[in-house]
Amino acid sequence: MTDARYTTLPQWPNAYPASGASATLKLLNEDFIVTELPLQLPCGEGEHIWLDIEKNGANTTFVAQQLAEAARVQEKDVGYGGLKDRYAITRQWFSIYLPSGKTGETPDLTQLQHPEFKVLSQSRHVKKLRPGDLQGNRFCIVLRDVAGDPGAIEAMVANLEAVASRGVPNYFGAQRFGFEGGNVEQGRAMLAREIRVRNPKKKGIYLSAVRSFVFNEVLALRIQQGLWGQTLPGDVMDEAGRPTGPLWGRGRVSTTDQAQALELGVAERHATLCDGMEHAGLDQERRALVASPVDMSWEWPQADQLVLTFSLPAGNYATSVLNEILRTIEPERLTDSELAAVDGPPAG
Repeated sequence: MTDARYTTLPQWPNAYPASGASATLKLLNEDFIVTELPLQLPCGEGEHIWLDIEKNGANTTFVAQQLAEAARVQEKDVGYGGLKDRYAITRQWFSIYLPSGKTGETPDLTQLQHPEFKVLSQSRHVKKLRPGDLQGNRFCIVLRDVAGDPGAIEAMVANLEAVASRGVPNYFGAQRFGFEGGNVEQGRAMLAREIRVRNPKKKGIYLSAVRSFVFNEVLALRIQQGLWGQTLPGDVMDEAGRPTGPLWGRGRVSTTDQAQALELGVAERHATLCDGMEHAGLDQERRALVASPVDMSWEWPQADQLVLTFSLPAGNYATSVLNEILRTIEPERLTDSELAAVDGPPAG
């Protein structure tokens, strides 16, 4: 059998009927406001400085680089819980490993001046921030130039109500897969030993893309088979009672019966990816198939302007919510390669 190639991403299905409405997303940075919900706050002592930072038009890794330079430490000494969008106003925590006396007097980074971010507060803590060290994110999203005939607007409102009550497919967002999904094909080539990837960071990105792709394929198949919102015989449930899908790796899938048959069928179609992930040392994990927005509300400040507010757990994507409501169009300044992840460390 010829090994599959992954030169484009599939059009994974939605859970709800397309509304036919459209809107502009991220016309201005202030149209996409993200506030990180931390797992904990700094205790006031320890070898790490924690910084509460608001950034405007900068991505997370750029801010980390600037902090390392300002504190005169290596970039690896700077930590954060999740990546945040560049074209947005976002608030998140960073940490810097800087024991007292290492570089003399502790710098006051609240005085740091930069046009794209500002340090709101600084305090010490006993541990470094690592990917995934956050509860989730709170979003406030302004959708401009909302367009559609009366039927489309009515369908969009119906989708808003459905999303608020029943959630959305917990797809990994397009930014996980790189420009035009290229990270999946690079990952396949790496796992098939057609290319050698020496850079550990790139290797992690490719493995994350491949793992996320297989999860999305499982979720998409359930929706295609009319199984959205249903529990199958043999499903593994999470703590909230929601069915889960596989994050592929070593060991047997923990599902049984119909759920297991579906997952193994997807794995067989993508054998190079799944076999490669097992040999790469990843272990089987699970992820909820449903993302449930919390405290979701919406209002119409103008006839063609919709403001959405909701929270999502770490690793869930705001784009999964928007995609079920209407079609969004972003300014041409944004390309897939420029989109940064909305929280979510690489899976695995």
